[in-house]
Amino acid sequence: MASIAQWVEGARPRTLPNALAPVIAGTGAAAWLHAAVWWKAVLALVVSVALIIGVNFANDYSDGIRGTDDERAGPLRLVGSKLASPRAVLTAAVISLGVGAVAGLALAIVSAPWLIAVGAVCIAGAWLYTGGSRPYGYAGLGEIAVFVFFGLVAVLGTQYTQAMRVDWVGLTLAVATGALSSAVLVANNLRDIPTDRVAGKTTLAVRLGDSRTRVFYQGLLLLAGVLTLTLMLATPWCAVGLVATPFAIRAVGPVRRSLGGRDLIPVLRDTGLTMLVWSAAVALALALG
Repeated sequence: MASIAQWVEGARPRTLPNALAPVIAGTGAAAWLHAAVWWKAVLALVVSVALIIGVNFANDYSDGIRGTDDERAGPLRLVGSKLASPRAVLTAAVISLGVGAVAGLALAIVSAPWLIAVGAVCIAGAWLYTGGSRPYGYAGLGEIAVFVFFGLVAVLGTQYTQAMRVDWVGLTLAVATGALSSAVLVANNLRDIPTDRVAGKTTLAVRLGDSRTRVFYQGLLLLAGVLTLTLMLATPWCAVGLVATPFAIRAVGPVRRSLGGRDLIPVLRDTGLTMLVWSAAVALALALG
């Protein structure tokens, strides 16, 4: 049986910035409109964290029963390593997604009931990433889904539930957050190109190949930087978002040096830190501005 520490590792805590950053950015966008509501931000955070943990466990389960994780260089997978039964991991996924659904339902009821439909699409997207008969994560669409769900939907949804409207600042934040969130997945899939190709998992990285995936990763980080400068049109304070640059440079290092396998694991951590520091700095700048 897996230990508590192994269950925590199976939840993939390195991906938590993908859940935290959109809510922080969206709340900053709401503060820019003088409409931040702290308890709605907390509810949005519960939704986002629960969904990303749920999708991680669902991914563990689906890839594990398919045999995709039998040989991998990345972090621990519970089913693939035989540390937990598929049923136990599936249960963890369902519970996590259920928590996200309940929190999302509460947030939609007090904000805009039509958001319930958006939440249902998000949960379906979490499961169908690697689940079902035709998982879209196996068809090279994972990065697009991450950009949409943990960028556009999460940031604009957070802003909307608090301010009851969105603006260009929120949209710019959403695109930048989506680019950074996608970069985390690109780094993950870059590491797994050799094993994914053997397992028949045709991710975008497998389609692009090693060298073009490395260029694509760097382009996503560059896009976030350019959009940070664009946000200075709202308030010059947004330049403080560039404080995340050292983390981005550290993240890019192994990618530029053509490292592979486990040497790319720190890239996930540093990309996540880039996103977290950037979102906190820009949100604070917008609140002050």
